[in-house]
Amino acid sequence: MSTVKFSSILLKLMPAIALTLVGAPVLLAAAPAHADFRVCNGTQNLVGVAIGYRAAEGWISEGWWQVPASSCATLIEGELQSRYYYLYAEDAARGGRWTGDVNMCVAENEFKITGVGDCFARGYQRMGFKEYDTGRQGSWMVQLSDTPGTQEGQN
Repeated sequence: MSTVKFSSILLKLMPAIALTLVGAPVLLAAAPAHADFRVCNGTQNLVGVAIGYRAAEGWISEGWWQVPASSCATLIEGELQSRYYYLYAEDAARGGRWTGDVNMCVAENEFKITGVGDCFARGYQRMGFKEYDTGRQGSWMVQLSDTPGTQEGQN
């Protein structure tokens, strides 16, 4: 990544400290890693994303994160607490989907739903989410792309 591009990203993300970090790249390398679950949209279209996971109160599905083309969104901030996470995404322009075999509930608008059973009876839709085994990593990133097969990996 070029210095100019790197600087512009820092200015967007951390305007208060960008000048200090650009002037001292050694400090950037020493900064602690940020643990979270991120989704990056490698397509040329806006993508809507929903996530599912197991919590103390049971299965949870929530969404929608709007992830613009060629950008990333953090769905879960902080150290990951579960080994398995589930993802469903839709291309807003072309209608393409990233799906899997694990059924969870979704709603048309912003939602956080407890439980995965009786989606229709409770007024929700049922969609197939793809399972991601993070292997108990503290951080995980999923890359959505136009090519067959979603790419994945830890940060």
